[in-house]
Amino acid sequence: MHNLHSATSGSLAPATGDAALKHEKLTIGGIRCAACVQLIEFRLQQLAGVTAFKVNIASHRAEITWDNRSISLSRIVAAISDLGYSALPAGSQGSLDEREKKMALWRLFVAGFAMMQVMMYAFPAYLVPVASVGGDLTPDIDLLLKLASLAITVPVVLFSAWPFFRAAWRDLRNRHVGMDVPVSVGVLVTFFASIWATFAGGPVYYDSLIMFVFLLLAARTIEAKVHLKSTSALRALIQLVPAQVEKLIDYPNSRQVIQVTAELLLVGDAILVPAGAHIPVDGVVIEGESECDEALMTGESHPVLKSRGSKLIGGALNLIGPLVMQAEQVGDQTQLSSLVKMMEAAANEKPPLVALADRHASRFLFLIMLLAIGSGIFWWQIDPSRALWIAVTIVIVTCPCALSLATPGVMSAAVGRLARNGVLIARGRAIESLARTTHVVFDKTGTLTYGQLSLLDTLLLRQDALWDAAFTQATAASLAAGSLHPVSQALAASPASVVRDEPLAHTIPKFGSITEIAGQGLQASDGNGHAYRLGSVHFVQQLHRQPLEIPPRYAGKTLAAFGDKNGWIALFVMQDGLRHEARDLITFLLQQGKKVVLLSGDRADVVTQVGQELGIPAAFGELGPAQKYAAIRKIQQQGGVVAMVGDGMNDGPGLSLADVSIAMGQGAPISQARSDVILISNHLGDLRHAFQTATKAMLLIRQNLGWALMYNAIAIPAAMSGVLAPWHAAIGMSLSSLVVVLNSLRISSQNTQSQRNLNGTITAVARHAR
Repeated sequence: MHNLHSATSGSLAPATGDAALKHEKLTIGGIRCAACVQLIEFRLQQLAGVTAFKVNIASHRAEITWDNRSISLSRIVAAISDLGYSALPAGSQGSLDEREKKMALWRLFVAGFAMMQVMMYAFPAYLVPVASVGGDLTPDIDLLLKLASLAITVPVVLFSAWPFFRAAWRDLRNRHVGMDVPVSVGVLVTFFASIWATFAGGPVYYDSLIMFVFLLLAARTIEAKVHLKSTSALRALIQLVPAQVEKLIDYPNSRQVIQVTAELLLVGDAILVPAGAHIPVDGVVIEGESECDEALMTGESHPVLKSRGSKLIGGALNLIGPLVMQAEQVGDQTQLSSLVKMMEAAANEKPPLVALADRHASRFLFLIMLLAIGSGIFWWQIDPSRALWIAVTIVIVTCPCALSLATPGVMSAAVGRLARNGVLIARGRAIESLARTTHVVFDKTGTLTYGQLSLLDTLLLRQDALWDAAFTQATAASLAAGSLHPVSQALAASPASVVRDEPLAHTIPKFGSITEIAGQGLQASDGNGHAYRLGSVHFVQQLHRQPLEIPPRYAGKTLAAFGDKNGWIALFVMQDGLRHEARDLITFLLQQGKKVVLLSGDRADVVTQVGQELGIPAAFGELGPAQKYAAIRKIQQQGGVVAMVGDGMNDGPGLSLADVSIAMGQGAPISQARSDVILISNHLGDLRHAFQTATKAMLLIRQNLGWALMYNAIAIPAAMSGVLAPWHAAIGMSLSSLVVVLNSLRISSQNTQSQRNLNGTITAVARHAR
């Protein structure tokens, strides 16, 4: 993961071995749609020395990597400005949004006020054919009304519509046709044609022009509010890190502190965290005692006691007393930064259906311009007085705002909503894959069960003075200490392995070259080269080839065998409880018509019993990683779309193959690194909500795209045939965009199974691969 630092830091740290490579984050102002992002990325990536440039359309934040020997940051910022966009440090987004919002409201107010006034001057002209009026307008009064309308229209064109002109000029200068080009063409042509008609005679459309500008500005204002709402979860996470931090400059010799920005902190710095302040970075307590609200990262609803040696997570809230901490992970290496980065990436990624629409949006604009010109020429032969207005109507009515707005709001809202409920979308394509899933494959231990095995019994299989119960458990715990597998952790945490009233009579072997074989167990050798194995019965049996008869009373229990090349040493009997929400999730999935499969490396009788308890018809045990991989491949070859839920190292190959991979938040780093979705709340009920949200998100995206296509299919022929006037086009185009935006908001109306506060539910990936 790149070591990115905020632009406010004033220093740049390379993420690679090349010290000339610099990394930065900027907030880009002026982005309206996907076409803006494509233009910026395309132009910036052409600059010599820029190795990577990625803009997130959801947060408007850009991540830049460049070679400082070839180009400077100031040159990159200047290039962005030349394109017509603004670039500010990543922490300045609040002030930038506020400034843009204030100016947008002023432009909307001017257009709205002008629209009300110009309608009074246009109203008499509309009533001329009505007999009850009692006569036509005289030419001088008609000219006076047109001049008054012109005077009111000028500030709308020069001020309210200025953003459209600026963006259109930027696009044309960069040989790119965006949505603002047809808008600007329509406004300018309508304006100058109406000026000509004011003095030469004929109908004017000042009222239609102002209405068009007002409705378009209103639609963009609503879009901006929707954007803020859909990215609220992401912005709330970014704001959790305090802007200023109290750094102890000479701890422990001095208590003197200085105020620095969090981005300037380095690994090893001593930091004072007062009560009521957020933890700025990941680290460890070196002095003090307090309680911290870590619900953000662990899902724990109760405050956690912190004292010397306790780990602290960036973004957690210190509740009671001051703490002195030492920074261990800073900048973009913290767990909170990893979470933010994955959420940004997921919101920015488009499902294949949406990517297809975006690829053709630019071609659609070219086609519309050609249709407008062609229709204008055609109508010039039939009725020259209508030719220009019909061409303008075609340009205005088919502005593809609805197409570009079809997905960003839905995707951002879906990602943020799922994050609020403990589900982190690491890759945007997971939304579509979840909605299309036909088969859900579960691992057992740590997924359907809590993964917190407890040691019930130890069956000693070697009868000699050396391998008594205490020595056997202590030796097995020493071998298992470095593994994250639930069986290993249960042995390492066993009270008999940790707490001893008397010292052992024999010295525990010092194991070297410990190897963990996924799905089987651990293998190691002592100082004399004597080989030991700890894991499944079959795995240990392969070392010495001796048979083992398992007592019937251990049926349905998890077993771990321990042995060496001389034979069996012990059999450890463990038990794990099913998650209380597992049965409800399986029932929901089956009711939705999805097929549920249980694939586990545990013994077949244990897996069968779990399958019967949960109502899973297809439950298979004693499977290694390769066999799980083959089972998923077979389902896919039969046309199934597979979602796999797992947590262990042996789930890695299967997760990488599945159409959508879901890792438990407490799972092994390799399973999280290969996953599209991380169930960071470790609550299976939130997975049910994820399927519901994904299905609704894709439904809304399809509805938005369908509405946009249907609208254009009706509006284009109507405009070409002369049925629509320019003011009809203005209303139609604006309403089509509003329909898409308001429909996208329906993603937030969905009832959730568990309504939690953001600070109590978004959980970080505690051991996510860095």
